[in-house]
Amino acid sequence: MIMTLLEGVPVLQAGDPASRTALVLHGGGGPQTVAPIVGHLGATLHAVAPTHPGWDGTPLPASIASVADLAAGYLDRLVDGGERDVVLIGSSIGGWIALEMAVQAAADERYAGVIGAVVDIDGVGAVIEGEPVADFFALDARGLAEAAWHDPDRGYRDPASLTDAERAIQQSNGRTMAAITGDGMGDPGLLERLGAVRVPTLMVWGASDRIVTPDYGRAVARAVPGARFVEIPEAGHLPHQEAPDATWAAIDPFLARG
Repeated sequence: MIMTLLEGVPVLQAGDPASRTALVLHGGGGPQTVAPIVGHLGATLHAVAPTHPGWDGTPLPASIASVADLAAGYLDRLVDGGERDVVLIGSSIGGWIALEMAVQAAADERYAGVIGAVVDIDGVGAVIEGEPVADFFALDARGLAEAAWHDPDRGYRDPASLTDAERAIQQSNGRTMAAITGDGMGDPGLLERLGAVRVPTLMVWGASDRIVTPDYGRAVARAVPGARFVEIPEAGHLPHQEAPDATWAAIDPFLARG
């Protein structure tokens, strides 16, 4: 099982390990940003959200210099653990990782049958003409809240309220994110390669997201054969936090069919 392969890595998990595995991939804010997803999916799946290398004080191996490297590492762990029909659920950068994993799995027979479905929640990673990813490295705390949340007051945290330890983790996470994502938070070749994806795919997007807009999400969905797109009202970049009921209403039927 995947847990045996993640020994020593901080992991959020819920559900019966004998159930179908859902690999939940967090974004730049760290694993706690996807905790609601893990908790919800644990009722029907074995939901596992590992901390990506380099986040929250974990080491970043020299072998991981890109999102593609990280995706390949996760795929190898799934194969080594004998996993099959895994649901990939990625938020923000995690959505990019999930799509990259699906593309790599489609191109390599070693990964045949490993990935069963993909749910991309406001994922970055593609380069869409006229729809740039917001440069959140250039945003202050207030600007980030306004870009990422339908209700900015809910998402804003005064930097002065951070402890020294929290501030250090936040800065370290930012350095890791910059190191593996490169310029512009996107891979110019990803959009074209998405045509190779052959597993059921769902794009879930907050209607108020200004990090990557719903139009950005629709363009990504069009690039994946058969992908569905669902917009969540009154939610931003993290709809599972701002509008959880509407988010589950989009995700649950999709997974039930798959």
